[in-house]
Amino acid sequence: MNNKIAAIILGAGKGTRMNSDLPKVMMPIKGVSMIKRIINTLEELDVDEIVTVISKDGDIVKREVSPYKTCVQESQLGTAHAVMCAKDLLEGFNGTVLVIFGDTPLIRKETFLNSVQKVREGYAVVVLGFEPKDPARYGRLKMQGNELIKIVEYKDATDDERTIQFCNSGCMAFDGHYLFDILSRIGHNNAAGEYYLTDAIEIARQMGLKCTAIKGNPQEVASANTREELAILENFFESQKHVQ
Repeated sequence: MNNKIAAIILGAGKGTRMNSDLPKVMMPIKGVSMIKRIINTLEELDVDEIVTVISKDGDIVKREVSPYKTCVQESQLGTAHAVMCAKDLLEGFNGTVLVIFGDTPLIRKETFLNSVQKVREGYAVVVLGFEPKDPARYGRLKMQGNELIKIVEYKDATDDERTIQFCNSGCMAFDGHYLFDILSRIGHNNAAGEYYLTDAIEIARQMGLKCTAIKGNPQEVASANTREELAILENFFESQKHVQ
């Protein structure tokens, strides 16, 4: 594989739980939208391609991420389906592809680079994990040594699996050579009838590929679905500015 980096930002979510007419990724952290903060970090990384997946009424997001490319997810059929929408724009890209949720704005450049390095070491899929104080209903990362075996959603986890403290942040890095082949094999035989990105681990392993996970700071990888969570991110952002 080559040393190029691309990023797919999932930005099609609505701001319903924010009690806002704005798309969720447009909600600000200290005056700068969440999605713009992600792009600012990716620019520091000097990534080669940035593609944002937007909803069919996501013109405001399209303007916010300009001049970078966008693609439209016409129907919200799950996270793997959202990433698949970027296929035409990244056709033939064989570098590392970061998949980033647009409501996780504070992941640092160094953390993304750690994921990229693991891909370059030969892992087809690298998941950014974390150990929260309260694992609650996060998906669990089931490891066997350095190998990630599967991501188990809380509702599907056994009692033993629910004791796992290592959880899925949502952010992943893929070897671009395999990304869309893996996604094309993901089915939707589940209660929601959706294509889940988390299924990529089992699919990749069935293809004989290696997967792993790295550990991130729980505050850094946190997402914001509500106004309260947004306020927590703002507080962490402020604290990090003082550390720097």
